Amino acid sequence: MPGAEPPPPVPAATAGAAPVATVRAAPFYPTEAFTDPQAALERIRQIHSASVTHLREALRRYADGEEPTERVRAFYPFIRLQTSTAARPDSRLAYGFLAGPGHYETTVTRPDLFGDYYREQMRLLIANHGAPIEIGTSRQPIPVHFSFAETDHLESAMDPARQARLRDLFDLPDLSTMDDSIANGTHEPARAAPLPLALFTAPRVDYSLHRLRHYTGTAPAHFQNFVLFTNYQFYIDEFVALGRALAGQGGPDGYSAFIEPATPSGRLPQMPAWHLVRPDRSGITMINIGVGPANAKTITDHVAVLRPHAWIMLGHCAGLHSSQRLGDYVLAHGYVREDHVLDEDLPLWVPVPALAEIQQALEAAVAAITGLSGYELKRVMRTGTVASTDNRNWELLPDNGPIRRFSQSRAVALDMESATIAANGFRFRVPYGTLLCVSDKPLHGEIKLPGMADRFYRERVDQHLRIGMCALELLREQGGNRLHSRKLRSFAEVAFQ
Repeated sequence: MPGAEPPPPVPAATAGAAPVATVRAAPFYPTEAFTDPQAALERIRQIHSASVTHLREALRRYADGEEPTERVRAFYPFIRLQTSTAARPDSRLAYGFLAGPGHYETTVTRPDLFGDYYREQMRLLIANHGAPIEIGTSRQPIPVHFSFAETDHLESAMDPARQARLRDLFDLPDLSTMDDSIANGTHEPARAAPLPLALFTAPRVDYSLHRLRHYTGTAPAHFQNFVLFTNYQFYIDEFVALGRALAGQGGPDGYSAFIEPATPSGRLPQMPAWHLVRPDRSGITMINIGVGPANAKTITDHVAVLRPHAWIMLGHCAGLHSSQRLGDYVLAHGYVREDHVLDEDLPLWVPVPALAEIQQALEAAVAAITGLSGYELKRVMRTGTVASTDNRNWELLPDNGPIRRFSQSRAVALDMESATIAANGFRFRVPYGTLLCVSDKPLHGEIKLPGMADRFYRERVDQHLRIGMCALELLREQGGNRLHSRKLRSFAEVAFQ
């Protein structure tokens, strides 16, 4: 039950503003142990609901003109587990266990969105360690922006002076609590501080949920566990046609709805997303990321907090070998990373390997959709290294340096996004893959011309998209446990998938 505990110290007020003497905190729930993951989840719901309701009501009164005399604060729920043994419950497991003795903890958010995920992670920890999960109110404040309902726009009703005073009355987002050091493997807890239980803290998750809505024009609740990325609108046009036809048919695919992006202006957002929905979230989300590695990193930074089961890049590429033909497929089994957007987070000396489960699903899908198999499949698909660059006009560099490097790396195709998406999949432990289609061969005098490009798009885009969707459906049949294997886990890995 809620109790009363003094809140953490209040930061100093902004210069020039009247000081706020006291704090009105949300109900405090003392730490309690649970052996039933459903009961633990219900306590998380209670804490989060009480906290965001407290913030929303206070913000609404402030937007309506009330002059507060207290600072308003609320706090995230946390999940904690402790163990005194280094014994692993089962060496075959990829997640759901603690890396060693210690006190592990993470803040959590949005149980309405992550409820099934949290319950499963807690179930595994309780079963694998034979110890209860502890749930309570953390000391991590919830920024008031992250309490807004998706339809709330209270800040627009405030004049600039009232908006400026928000910092004196509420907690605002603090970027120091949202870095990716846990995922990057560089996190060093302070002495006596808890070890991380998950890759992302609650503020980091909330930040990405807000960014996803901004960039894609759709609510995070619509995102599915299998994701396709593309760099061409032609693929989206085909996905929309297929999605509208499949949704609600009640057929064996089980798709129940098709969600399209919507913005107040009616214009598409920067990286719009479409969602072919299944009730258990095992449908397909497709995002048009546009061109370039910066977009590829940005969107995968945020999609990763949803913990999808797999993401695959479908797009066009330059074929680098004379034997390739326009329309041939390239299945990436390695990457040359010249995108430069992840060098600090994932150094270039870190290999980004191909994942057998994804590779097999993509090859099986190409065979199924084209009707080819065995040696005949080599007529339309080549497996090899894909190079990704941040220089769209790499062909024009005078010293031929990129051409030499790509040849030495045995690259068979070049684009601007695939290595970034694969590298961020590796970094965030999201199974990844790449299937590209050769749309030009600049090293061999075959560049895109309008008539040729139109014919290529008509003949290949529909087939390529169906291959990608087929691959994800094959992966769905395998189940998430097989996909989230030990390949992507580090030495002292967090327990949550």
